[in-house]
Amino acid sequence: MAKVEWSAGIDTVSGALAKPGKNPQHSCQKMLLGTHRVAETTSNDCNRLYLRRKVQRKSALSQTEKANRIRFKTVAQAVAERRMDLSKMTTDQEAFLAQRDEPNGKRTMRSYLWKLEMETYDAAHPNG
Repeated sequence: MAKVEWSAGIDTVSGALAKPGKNPQHSCQKMLLGTHRVAETTSNDCNRLYLRRKVQRKSALSQTEKANRIRFKTVAQAVAERRMDLSKMTTDQEAFLAQRDEPNGKRTMRSYLWKLEMETYDAAHPNG
């Protein structure tokens, strides 16, 4: 296992430090993942680095995956259009503010619009 010593000013590291990209000319071939354990122990070795090779998908997309991708794309486009629609903006803002402090209310306008458009899409496509 690698031992990592960080420079002054770096307290923690968490997440991907380098990711394999889609363009083979400008990307690394392995993912470099760094973690920092924050639990108190007697050991000073609380940093870890992991390498993961780039993975190529071997199977074709299932029908469910294709349907989910179409659903996401359609709803994302509907949300983007609704955010720019001036005729719905005032009513959406009022409805958002009314539900925001409810127990299951959406905290951001974007998540609220996603919820509305997901419900609209699911109502129009009951079988998925």
